[in-house]
Amino acid sequence: MYEAPGDIIFRIGPILFIVAFVIIFGIIIFAVIKGISTWSSNNDAPKLTVRAKVVTKRTSIHGGGETRAYNHYYITFEVDSGDRMEFYVKDLEYGQLIEGDIGDLQFQGTRYLGFTRIR
Repeated sequence: MYEAPGDIIFRIGPILFIVAFVIIFGIIIFAVIKGISTWSSNNDAPKLTVRAKVVTKRTSIHGGGETRAYNHYYITFEVDSGDRMEFYVKDLEYGQLIEGDIGDLQFQGTRYLGFTRIR
């Protein structure tokens, strides 16, 4: 039996729509679960204060073009052991710290809590 090309589209179209919906919904659910997991593990981690040095700063711009652009600010700290940790910080903190600053870094898991400059 011969099928017109349009018949195949009407048969496959709903299946493709459902598959796309399931994939997009799955990605959203995965992102929510990952966010909750990170939030929970940060809450369970101890609040630490360590001596650290600001070694580098960077920005990341998201959006733009036809939408609003968002700046994300990151600072990398080096602790006495030589390990480096990068944290997302607010624009005010980013502007106040310069490379080479030494002080006490407060953090909880991957969550930046603050930096008290000593010199």
